[in-house]
Amino acid sequence: MPFLRSTAAFAALILAPLAACAQGFNSAPPNASGQTPAFEGQTRAPALADDIGLETTVIADGLEHPWGMAQLPDGGWLVTERPGRLRIVSAQGGLSDPIGGLPEISAGGQGGLLDVAIAPDFAESRRLWFSYAAPAEGGNHTAVATATLSADNATLEDVRQIFAQVPVYDGDKHFGSRVVPDGQGNLFVTLGERSDVPIRDTAQRDDNHLGKIVRIDALTGAPAPGNPAMGLPETYAKGLRNVQAAALDGSGQLWTIEHGPKGGDELNRIEAGRNYGWPVITYGVDYSGAPINEGITAREGMEQPVYYWDPVIAPAGLAFYKGEMFPEWDGHLLTGALQGDHGLVRLQLEGNRIAGEARHLEGIGRVRDVELAPDGSILLLTDKDNGELVRVTRQ
Repeated sequence: MPFLRSTAAFAALILAPLAACAQGFNSAPPNASGQTPAFEGQTRAPALADDIGLETTVIADGLEHPWGMAQLPDGGWLVTERPGRLRIVSAQGGLSDPIGGLPEISAGGQGGLLDVAIAPDFAESRRLWFSYAAPAEGGNHTAVATATLSADNATLEDVRQIFAQVPVYDGDKHFGSRVVPDGQGNLFVTLGERSDVPIRDTAQRDDNHLGKIVRIDALTGAPAPGNPAMGLPETYAKGLRNVQAAALDGSGQLWTIEHGPKGGDELNRIEAGRNYGWPVITYGVDYSGAPINEGITAREGMEQPVYYWDPVIAPAGLAFYKGEMFPEWDGHLLTGALQGDHGLVRLQLEGNRIAGEARHLEGIGRVRDVELAPDGSILLLTDKDNGELVRVTRQ
């Protein structure tokens, strides 16, 4: 049902001053109490003072655990629902029927229909990509398919799976997965390490796609030209846990944020051929509270995160802000938070280091994805039974 409504609980939100922020999200003790950062500002960056009022407007609700979104040329949004549905939310807030033509999807636990991206020439080609948990003999795995959207927006045509993670695993956790076009005809795809012990350890091995980022040809799924030589030819980087936030900065550099265990969410600047350490090094502890690999946080040949959180925010979705609505935030990173009281987390980037952090929209709930609209407003997906597409504007 088409509608647009302001949400009174979030309207007129005034961000807290610096002192109040510091007493909030930076006051909780870390889970990994014996660990120390590798450099100043790697965690608990100064809380950013900000007096910009934010207003939220619900564009559409009735979405069941929405996961990913991509804006269409007409101002509408393609939105995935984890149980296995793809819909269009019109610019006016209308919610379409499910789009037909999706392949079989393994929807259970953290699996289901995940991210969606469109081609730069979508207005002509109608091409899109989506990632999903695909059933396979022996279990399931993260896969990526490409398709074209029919002219009437009702069905997917020429659906082709172009990539599937190996090995297949019988589990329901840590599928990743963000799909990021690299601007050169390829896709970056983030892939989880499937969570369980001991399979998570294979994030360090080169004979699989677990805990990896791959870079593939967007049409064929073949390894992208120029990939590093690190085992399987699709692999671009390894040693990651469960990346559900990924975006390119203004220079085309890939950044990701991954879920840590109990502590240890990480922001990483991804470079080809690098090892990001999981589970050998981490700034978190296991869910039991026990240290992981004796609690070490550094090892030669393994990259340090640019930033980490302990306690976690459970990050999902990533965008580098650029727009006229919030010029003060130009170049800042925006990510959703699935855990804690604030749904939108903002990081001020100076060079390749984080200079400050702010948390916004207390009480909005679990934010699964973050995107930007052409007018500079911020779009959020809330992950719940009755999920919403929410627009954030300047008050």
